[in-house]
Amino acid sequence: MMTTRCASACGQADFGWLQARYSFSFGHYFDPELMGYAALRVLNQEVLAPGAAFQPRTYPQVDVLNLVLQGEAEYRDSEGHCLTLQAGEAMLLSARQGVSYSEINCSKDRPLTRMQLWLSACPQRENALLQRIHLTEQSPLLLASPDGSEQSLQLRQEARIWQVMLQPGEQQSVQLQGARAYLQSIHGALNVYSSATQVQLQCGDGAFIRDEQQLILQAETPLRALVIDLPV
Repeated sequence: MMTTRCASACGQADFGWLQARYSFSFGHYFDPELMGYAALRVLNQEVLAPGAAFQPRTYPQVDVLNLVLQGEAEYRDSEGHCLTLQAGEAMLLSARQGVSYSEINCSKDRPLTRMQLWLSACPQRENALLQRIHLTEQSPLLLASPDGSEQSLQLRQEARIWQVMLQPGEQQSVQLQGARAYLQSIHGALNVYSSATQVQLQCGDGAFIRDEQQLILQAETPLRALVIDLPV
């Protein structure tokens, strides 16, 4: 079963220094029916103005995945760790209680555009505080997984995150292991086929997926999308 989530229906923010689109409740945007989906707590696309920064803040018990689409970001925590991320790279932050984190757009003349996901984390698992990978042209590309397989980022959760990149007319199948999944178009239009349903997504749209073992994605325009395979 698939249910679409149109980009136009998502929460919006424009603070001048920050522009954002929120798939689920976040910050000032609150919808009691959209508090996340299974282990996926947050899915935001945000643009930071040149030189802008998120001041130090703490997170709940989550893994934070940042996917830089444009620009360069610097991440720091209150324990002295620092990591610089450029377009074409992804970072996983294993949030810890009592530790604060900041994010800065390194450029004084270019915006920083990135996707950010939060996934509930198992408190019994201990992973590296900061992990980084360079994204290749492989499709589908495993970005994050519970065991760090295929050189992916290692989550503290039984979830898997795939990146799919296709040219118009190309299609890609993705096998799902969890009972739920969420599909997000970063850019591009596509048709999505499951066992009994077909939906069409435009740029920025998402889809809730339940009780499916396989998805087939067919691009109508150049496509970059995320498939987030989730446990119950």
